[in-house]
Amino acid sequence: MTNGSATEREMTASPTLKPMKLSDELERWLTGDGERTLGSLIDAFGDKSFAILFAVLLGVPALPLPTGGATHVFEIIAALIALELIVGRHEVWLPQRWRGVELAGQRQQRFITSLMKLIRRLERLSRPRLSFLFRRRFSDVAFGLLVIGGSAGAFFAPPFTGLDTLPALGVVLLSLGVLLEDALVVAVAVAIGIAGVALEIALGAAAIHGLRTIL
Repeated sequence: MTNGSATEREMTASPTLKPMKLSDELERWLTGDGERTLGSLIDAFGDKSFAILFAVLLGVPALPLPTGGATHVFEIIAALIALELIVGRHEVWLPQRWRGVELAGQRQQRFITSLMKLIRRLERLSRPRLSFLFRRRFSDVAFGLLVIGGSAGAFFAPPFTGLDTLPALGVVLLSLGVLLEDALVVAVAVAIGIAGVALEIALGAAAIHGLRTIL
């Protein structure tokens, strides 16, 4: 009886286990023994894989480097996955060929490691804000529409101008804000995305006006 009571007291006194942080989950997947493919990423993160994939796919055009349109395929895939979210899917579907795409190359792992550093910074600064707005049907639809808008802004940016950076960065931050359930991060992300698209439109209009003046 005495031993049983002592055990019960120890169980009662033991602290509640904290849920694993997003950065720790991503690191465990990256350093685990299994395959590191798009399919394994989807399997590991379940319904979170929508936001994770958006951050990974738009992360490259979000870098402040001219891509020359080389990332258009990522933006198209992100838009197609966003459509799945809008129609109500709870898990990402990809063709088997795409699920087998390896993310184990040195360049990909370096990028994912950089993404983890960004997530850890946000985890230190962020906290759940208006979390009741997330994981709802209307918020999933809004999330998908914003991703399509940001992906389109990055896609239609003139090559070698770097104008795809802000719309893509907006999608990355938006995805992380959704994962962290922080409405402030989401608001900042939307503002960055809108600013990027507005800059594209303004510079495009200025270029057209300049051509008309010359001609």
